[in-house]
Amino acid sequence: MTVHSETAGSTGIQAELEVWIDQDLCTGDGICAQYAPEVFELDIDGLAYVKGPDDELRQSPGATAPVPSVLLTDVVASVRECPGECIHVRRTADGAEVYGPGAG
Repeated sequence: MTVHSETAGSTGIQAELEVWIDQDLCTGDGICAQYAPEVFELDIDGLAYVKGPDDELRQSPGATAPVPSVLLTDVVASVRECPGECIHVRRTADGAEVYGPGAG
């Protein structure tokens, strides 16, 4: 699948995509954090969470973080390799899942 988007200025943030993790399905394997440590991190509870541009974990259920354009390939690899199938990447404009278990 090809994703067309524009980056937001020089920040390298993928303005049109965001990622979130369903912690209820997370197995804590940490594969996502290995592929994209700038986006994912395991917390003390052993589950993976997304990190925002400020490098802070987003721990609220369903919390999202923008997908940096330079890391899109790594984030997609995380989605594909996740044994819990709990990583979701969606377009911010319409909420449609483009990578993850709910992608069409």
